[in-house]
Amino acid sequence: MTELELIIDLHKNSERQGPGSEKDTLRALDLLNLPTDQKLKVADMGCGSGGQTILLAKKLNAQIRAVDLFPEFLEELNEKAQKLGLGDKILTLEKSIDDLPFKNEELDLIWSEGAIYNIGFENGLKIWSDYLKMGGYLAVSEITWISHSRPKEIEQFWKTEYPEVDVASNKIKQLENNGFTLVGYFYLDQESWIETYYKPLQARFGTFLKRHNNSELARKVIEDYQAEIDLYHKFKDYYSYGFYLAKKN
Repeated sequence: MTELELIIDLHKNSERQGPGSEKDTLRALDLLNLPTDQKLKVADMGCGSGGQTILLAKKLNAQIRAVDLFPEFLEELNEKAQKLGLGDKILTLEKSIDDLPFKNEELDLIWSEGAIYNIGFENGLKIWSDYLKMGGYLAVSEITWISHSRPKEIEQFWKTEYPEVDVASNKIKQLENNGFTLVGYFYLDQESWIETYYKPLQARFGTFLKRHNNSELARKVIEDYQAEIDLYHKFKDYYSYGFYLAKKN
């Protein structure tokens, strides 16, 4: 297996593939003034196995297109949706989030938790804006500095990993410059990283290594994730995911 295939395997059968929680999804949803008298057209970009997609389907009168590049996660989502009786509300789409078949102004809501960084925050805003109706909403979580000064070690790490990392005020300016008005913002607390993502991830390390015969590449995957976890614990006061809720002007 390739390293990417191993990473996908590590994340299979998990509620989420990144930081976040049901509490965060519900909080973001509460900040949006979504109409209740019509069936909404929604896209969940980079949905993974769909923890938040399922929640949106339960809470909204909506048809949700769940978009992800990896069929393994979409298969999991389809199975969960069918078991919960939500199969008619969720349609999966195996596509890259910057190469989509949506029409101009087709969607009422675009949702994306921790995935817009794959195509860049501002690039994502520009691409996705075309798909939203006027007055439609965007809900995205994005890696964000939560302090105005930070140690050089973590600054250099994120500048290398994701040069668009920035403070929330500059992300909000980007939203405004691309035709959006902010309607809400918060950042994920440490529980959303540690309790609902990192601890469940670490709990799968042992069975993952056993499943792959403790191969060198499998060990590298685990070492890389453990290094990420250690980095978060060391510098958790300086960065998080900011959740940005905005309306298209």
